[in-house]
This record gives sequence, C-alpha cells and structure tokens, in this order.
Amino acid sequence: MRLNQVHGLAAADSVLTRIDPLDLSSLPDAALQRTRDVFGPDATPESSILQMLRDVRAEGDTAVRRYAKMLDGADVEELEIPKTELDDAWDSIPEDLKHALSLAADRITKFHEATLPRDWVDLGGGLGELIRPLERVGLYAPGGTAAYPSTVLMTAIPARVAGVREVVLTTPRRGNEPLNPTVLAAAHIAGVDAVYQIGGVPAIGALAYGTDSVKKVDKICGPGNVFVAYAKRMVQGQVDIDGVFGPTETIVLADDSANPVFCAADLIAQAEHDPLASAILVTDSKQLVEHIESELDAQIRFNPRAETIRQSLERQGCIVLVDDFDEAIAVANRIAPEHLCLMVADPWVWAGKIRNAGGLFLGEFSPEVMGDYIAGPSHVMPTGGTARFSSALSVHHFLRTMPVVGLSPNHFADLGPAAVRIAEAEGLPGHAGAVQARLDHLAAVSST
Repeated sequence: MRLNQVHGLAAADSVLTRIDPLDLSSLPDAALQRTRDVFGPDATPESSILQMLRDVRAEGDTAVRRYAKMLDGADVEELEIPKTELDDAWDSIPEDLKHALSLAADRITKFHEATLPRDWVDLGGGLGELIRPLERVGLYAPGGTAAYPSTVLMTAIPARVAGVREVVLTTPRRGNEPLNPTVLAAAHIAGVDAVYQIGGVPAIGALAYGTDSVKKVDKICGPGNVFVAYAKRMVQGQVDIDGVFGPTETIVLADDSANPVFCAADLIAQAEHDPLASAILVTDSKQLVEHIESELDAQIRFNPRAETIRQSLERQGCIVLVDDFDEAIAVANRIAPEHLCLMVADPWVWAGKIRNAGGLFLGEFSPEVMGDYIAGPSHVMPTGGTARFSSALSVHHFLRTMPVVGLSPNHFADLGPAAVRIAEAEGLPGHAGAVQARLDHLAAVSST
C-alpha cells in the first residue's frame, strides 16, 4: 500500500492535519439529523449540548434519566449500579484476562508511585510546599461498540495513587444491554468507588453540577466523542478537566536498521483506531519505505478492521522522507505528536534530542501498543500538537500544591522594608501599612 509522501522539514508541517476536537461542523449528516429529531428542527449540536447541561443542572436525576431513554434507549431507575456487580464482573472474566489486568494495574501503580512529589519545608527559611490530593474525581468511559478497560486503569489508578479520596466512573447503558463486564472488572481492580450507568453529555453535567444520585466532582477525566469533549470544555471552571483530546496519532521515526515488519505493524495498530487516526513514518531510508509499504499490504489483507485501517492510512497516513536523522528529529519536534516511536539502532542516543512528544517509545520492543495497555505510564496523552505544552496524565493532575510561608521575626525584619517599598510603588498603602505595623512593633520590642 502506497502512502502519501512528502520530503523534508518544510513539507512536514502539513503532515499532521490539526483536527479540532471541538469542531461540531464536521459531524456526519446522520448525527445532525438525529440532533434535530431529538431536540427540534432548529437544533444544532452546540445548542443541544447546552440544553442538556442546563437541564441536568436544573432537574438533576430526572433529566439524566430522560436523556438516557432518549439517547441510549435505556430505562435507568437507579443511576448507580450495586457494588456487587463489580465483584461479579471480576469473577466472571477468564483467568488469563484477570492476570493481564492485574499485571497492568501493578505496573501502572508502581510507575505512578515513583513519580509522586513530596511535601517539603525549610524551617530555617520559613518556606515550604504541601501536596494535597483532590477530594473526588469522575471518570468517563465511552460505551458503544468498543470497550476500554485499559482507560479505566489508566485514569483511576493514577488518581488512587495520588490519594484521591473518592473515584467514580460513568459509562452508558445501551438499551437493556448490561454494562461491559471487562470495564466493570477493570473498575473493580482499580478501586473505583461507584459506577453510574449514564453516558454522554448528561453524565458530564451530572459529574460537574451534582444530582441527588451523583455527587459533584472536582475533576473529570476520560475520553469521549465530540459531544462529550465539547461538554467537558463547557463545564471547565465549574470543575477541572484532564483536557480536550482529538484523534490519536503516532510518529514512527525509523532508520535503515528498523524492522519493516514491526514498523508496518505499528502503523496498522495506530490506524485501526478510526479513520481520523494519524499514522506517520519519518525516515531517511527509501529502501525501508519500499519494504514497509509491501508489509502494509500483507498485514492489512486479513485484518478484520482492514477497511478502517485503509481509510485512516489514505486520509491521515503519511511518509516523510528526510535527508538525515537530525532532520527527522526536527520533524518530530515540530509536529509534537501524541506518541513518538524511535525505531533506530541507538534510540537512547537520540532520546535526549526529543523536546515535544506526549510519550516516547524507544526501540523495537517498546511499541506504542505496550504503552496503551501494560507498560505503566498512563495512555492518556496530549494530541494535536499540544505536547508542546501539555503532559501525559499522571498523579500530578490529581494533586494541588499549597505554598507555605512561615517567616520568623528576624526574617520578617530583613524582608519587610523591601515589601513596603514594592507596595508603595504599586500604590497600595494598605499593603505597605500591614508590613510597616509589624516592623514598627519589632522595632519597639527591640528597643525595650
């Protein structure tokens, strides 16, 4: 399969088409028609999202149940499922899957424990910083044809390691179908406190504003469709959010030592997510390109998701040919991908030159797929070039820092005059007076 090819750093700027995760104008006609069917002939996706959020804020559980019926065909009497269903789900899954989820959970836990920041206090200098976890976090797991137990682990466990007191999960019921048992099993092993069988915009509203059944959270995390992403952005400020994520993307940076079978497999793994996923190869080897294109045909042929893979590679896939590997690194830093895989002879030599990537995967046996499931870091990573200023989800996203100032009288006497002078320069005599009163007091005490 031949992919679109460009040459050099300048041309690479157009490689990763920036897809706005909040762009509702590109929704398919079927989604727009469904919005009008449910909300009226003049309804738009934007107005429907706003209406749902307003209704949930005003009516609480009543609105959530109404929209569950309207949107998902689900009669949801009790929003929270019994905790025993998590235990039953864990008991029901095959032993090898239990082992896989347990191994993943253990590695995720250990990675995030190693990254925990610590309180520090300098008693002599009168300064310090206290680290405090958020109280309550809400996670969102999409429903539909795909299930994402890995996302439950990758969001719930960092929150737990950070010390979040309560972690809850929302995931939609589809009609009378039971919730996905593997998702519930993942919630069990990740220590989720409650699972609510609601989804979409109403779930985001319930988490943000609170209802009789769903307590308001401090932060909402987890992926969703464009409606969910738009709703998360609209409630930001009422609560914190992990981010607004676009389609997933991977760059494979490969030299002539790379295994074309592995490279092709990694591009396919990325492309099978959906037609908007970006799988990009950057290399200085024309011979490698020929081998990889041949491998793509061989590996796609019998893949059950072949149609999605081909659509993705034809629409978003690309090969960037560069003159040397320094230029390849420059391309990667310019694009700032969600995932960057170094399929080169000495990946650690080049790793230090990478500035912008959501996650870095080094060598033939560290494919991005291992990061999706089992490696340890969260697979929730910044997309669409936002790795220039954002980081992968971690314990730090569930922590608050509180600076501590505890100056001794001697320190205050040393620093106070400078504070007075700055306050006067800002035209704030009350500020200056609050310091000066203490300076005068210290002077009077020292003179007696």
